[in-house]
Amino acid sequence: MRGFLASSIGVTCAAALALPLSLPAVAAPVAPAAPSANGARSASMTVAPDLPGSTQSLPLVPRTRDRTLGAAPEQGLTRDDVHRFSLVGVIWDDPDTALRGRVQVRTRATGTGKWSGWQDVDTHNEDHGADPGTAERDSGHVHGSTAPLWVGDSDGVDVRVRADTGTTRAVGNEAALPAGLHLELVDPGADPPPAGARAATDGAAAPLTEETVEASAANTDLVPLGATEVPALSRRATERELVALRFKAQPYIGPRPRIVTRRGWGADEKLREKGFVYTKKVKAAFVHHTATGNNYRCSQAPSVIRGIYRYHVRSSGWRDIGYNFLVDKCGTIYEGRAGGVAKAVLGAHTLGFNTNSMGIAVLGTFGSAKPSSAAVKAIARLTAWKLGLYGANPRGKTYLKSGGGNLYRKGKNVRLNVISGHRDGYATDCPGRQLYGKLGSARSTSARYQGR
Repeated sequence: MRGFLASSIGVTCAAALALPLSLPAVAAPVAPAAPSANGARSASMTVAPDLPGSTQSLPLVPRTRDRTLGAAPEQGLTRDDVHRFSLVGVIWDDPDTALRGRVQVRTRATGTGKWSGWQDVDTHNEDHGADPGTAERDSGHVHGSTAPLWVGDSDGVDVRVRADTGTTRAVGNEAALPAGLHLELVDPGADPPPAGARAATDGAAAPLTEETVEASAANTDLVPLGATEVPALSRRATERELVALRFKAQPYIGPRPRIVTRRGWGADEKLREKGFVYTKKVKAAFVHHTATGNNYRCSQAPSVIRGIYRYHVRSSGWRDIGYNFLVDKCGTIYEGRAGGVAKAVLGAHTLGFNTNSMGIAVLGTFGSAKPSSAAVKAIARLTAWKLGLYGANPRGKTYLKSGGGNLYRKGKNVRLNVISGHRDGYATDCPGRQLYGKLGSARSTSARYQGR
């Protein structure tokens, strides 16, 4: 199969360079914000005035607790004087060190001054990220991190991190909490104005920066430069497009779904590293949940995604958002990692199995809560199209070579469902019991969209 051409954009033009996707294309990395020389992050707010949104990185401090009760030591922080934020997480220095304990936060709502109850933050996030031995994983900027939690517009925070009692060291009575614990408070920034509003106020769409042009040009085989969405196509139009894009003719492909582009959800393209990294093909799709909670409105989904994006890059130290696509509870599909929605972009979503796969994350937490039928249908529509581009059967099996993880040794060829849950490649709860239970339905529906 011939892949799309990878786009690389200069300062003043949007000319595409002929770069076949059968070979990985790696641009020279631009390092994200790095920790100080001693590995610790600054306690001050990390803000670039010309960028929307901000990240406050605050070091946690020890909190004394009654050891006679057998309780484990804890670290925490209480602040009522912080810049407003909507998403929180905790990071630490060593990405290879697990946080064995419990992280809880409560926040004060902006405007009302009302404090929330305590909420748990998912600490099992090491199963996401770039594969061991890759340039992204070995960049020196990656931190250990919890999953991010969406808390809504807030201006006060209280956090506590408690080690499991079984992890207390015998020497010195110190708890085995990771070094360099910091609380990350993320302001995703304001939503971009609707395309119509931009045209009305500017006479045209908002100016495109060099970085925005680079990301947008990766989709110019499908939509014009600067598009805020990739519109849906009928089955017949999708088949015609397949021929026009020089893909090898496939007998089964689903109609192209509507996809909100990075420009559509307001990605600040200056945050990520420049350039894109590709793999050879897309043989499988891994389904995830973001573990950010379910307390968001569909109109807030772009803000949630901008928060996750900033957290992945500025806090966790990844080159870009980890997922290739995201889906909200109303079934809207969003472009994730930059590089082109139809191309085989290397993500950082399923540790050990990022090569030749794509990651689809449903916004929310689905251990006990059920995913919406609209979200499950969106997974089916997206996989029917994207997997169909590469000739994959949503109801079939495929082999992927493990890059290393806690289920399969590095180099092992593993037989997996073409549509798998994250837990199929790594011992994790993701994508949550309830969402995982819907994957059979997603496979059948996806195959039906492909005409199988």
